[in-house]
Amino acid sequence: MLIAHDLGTTGNKASLHADDGRMLSSVTVGYPAHFGEGGLAEQDPRDWERAVVEATRSLLTSTGTAPDAISGLVVSGQMMGAVLLDEQYEPVRPAIIWADTRAGAQTDQLIERIGAQEAYALLGHRLNPTYSVAKVMWVRDNEPDVFARVRHFCVAKDFVVHRLTGRLATDPSDASATNAYDQRAGTWSAAVLEAAGLDAALFPEIVSSTEVVGTLTASAATATGLPAGTRVVMGGGDGPIAAVGAAVCGPDDGAYVCLGTSSWISFAADTPVLDPSMRTFTFDHVVPGRYVPTATMQSAGASVQWINEVLSPTPSGRTLTDLVAAADTSHPTGDLYFLPYLLGERSPRWDPDARGAFIGLGRHHGREHLVRAVLEGVAFNLAVCLEAFRTAGATIESIDAVGGGAASDTWLQILADVWGVPVRRHTVVEEANSLGAAVVGAVGLGLADDFDVAARLSTVTAEFTPHGTRHGEYRERLGRFEAAYAQLAPWGKEAR
Repeated sequence: MLIAHDLGTTGNKASLHADDGRMLSSVTVGYPAHFGEGGLAEQDPRDWERAVVEATRSLLTSTGTAPDAISGLVVSGQMMGAVLLDEQYEPVRPAIIWADTRAGAQTDQLIERIGAQEAYALLGHRLNPTYSVAKVMWVRDNEPDVFARVRHFCVAKDFVVHRLTGRLATDPSDASATNAYDQRAGTWSAAVLEAAGLDAALFPEIVSSTEVVGTLTASAATATGLPAGTRVVMGGGDGPIAAVGAAVCGPDDGAYVCLGTSSWISFAADTPVLDPSMRTFTFDHVVPGRYVPTATMQSAGASVQWINEVLSPTPSGRTLTDLVAAADTSHPTGDLYFLPYLLGERSPRWDPDARGAFIGLGRHHGREHLVRAVLEGVAFNLAVCLEAFRTAGATIESIDAVGGGAASDTWLQILADVWGVPVRRHTVVEEANSLGAAVVGAVGLGLADDFDVAARLSTVTAEFTPHGTRHGEYRERLGRFEAAYAQLAPWGKEAR
């Protein structure tokens, strides 16, 4: 058996898998995140380590699994953050996570020195404050005493892998989400590091996602309850890992949407896909030689979680699930819109100053209308992402849904109606990241020959087809959604 860890924004999900990748059990250990004014978003890296230790022990205990039955561990994690370590590999400050948007000035410096289009062609991503390299620069510029102690940079899963093995490394999928990675050459970009004024020695070595990077140290073995010498596979970033969990490993596997705290639409390709307007971006896949063109919005499930918190407690003790189910699935909300920009926005807007808003509120609107408007707002925003892919030449005929939001029939029907393509649910929904990580681990440990095992472990169980009339209504409303953002965008910049 093997154990996969998925370091999300709200907690670490640890899952126990058979050698072929089948999930046998899972447990989640939560941890806090701190969000503040000015775009601050941080977490304590030690919380990730604690969660991995607790979850591993909990899995072994709850399932009665003998520690020596575990062939190895693999780690997936949130991307685009910045963990800064001193000479002893200890964190010098809280980790700056993916949602943080404070590094606008540093991004402007990079754009001035490299050029926006030139950087996009080099990196597969546009330069933006949400990426790692600008965050490292921000610490240097704003916390010089702290930065003077920095000797190493990494992201979430790399930190945990180092704590387990004593080796600091990263993989191409996470490297490609830093804004410092030359995607064609497969190395750290000398041009970006020079423009950023950062020493290449800060950056970890890059190894394959399936490489066994080491074995558990004596201290890690004692902490987790596993034998010293248990193998650890490098793993990858949660976006490309989720692609494997959705069985999207090659160009013929179609597209998928992940409905988590953030949300993205993605597919697999043999080469990076570059949008002329730079609305989308491309990660390296965890599958060697493949790429993952992606469009990611900041606040998808986060918007749903927010409206649930705002409306709680609901009358008669109704839960969010009740509210979503009560939202009328026969007719669009019509005159009510929600802009889902609670944490600024990445693609398609690339606007860290974007802000959320309800537009068109009337006295007749109730809780269910607000919830439905949030679900529709996410669908509209992702529709703009889809249009960007089509402009770049991609053909998307159906989309498979994974992530926690994929459990909702109401939301998947809204997505199908807005996008005009069938949306399909798989047997593996909330556990797609866990499955993807397990498959990567199984390949790395030699337990599976290739990534195709994912398709056998996650099959389609439901399909939601677009309703012609509703799709027509939504196409008309999408234009008004776009106009609403265009009207409010200047206000967000003025309010900075």
